[in-house]
Amino acid sequence: MSNSLDYDLDIDIESGFLPEHSVPENQQFAFYYTITIRNCSSQALQLLRRHWIITDGNGEINEVKGEGVVGKQPHLQPDKPFSYTSSAVLATEVGVMQGWYTLVDEDGNEFQAEVPAFRLSLPNKLH
Repeated sequence: MSNSLDYDLDIDIESGFLPEHSVPENQQFAFYYTITIRNCSSQALQLLRRHWIITDGNGEINEVKGEGVVGKQPHLQPDKPFSYTSSAVLATEVGVMQGWYTLVDEDGNEFQAEVPAFRLSLPNKLH
């Protein structure tokens, strides 16, 4: 596996609450997250797998691993952004997600790119 420092990815994250998919009285709080990945490297890359660590406000951890993102294993061309939106359901009003993607370059070298921690929270719950 190659070092992710050999590649330059810019990962932007936006998250929000989905009240229409939440049932607070059953401790089900749904959140969306939109991730935009820009490949700033000189060669095309393909996103193969994701690994998420999701921690709710009670400290309960859920790990999610799978192929690609939203049913795709996108090819990331240099300087072309790729965006997708997905969701997570927590038992609390706040939580945090972090993880990494496994990608492969044009030569078949796999590497991991870290996705920094981001917050899932009801509006105005945290400042």
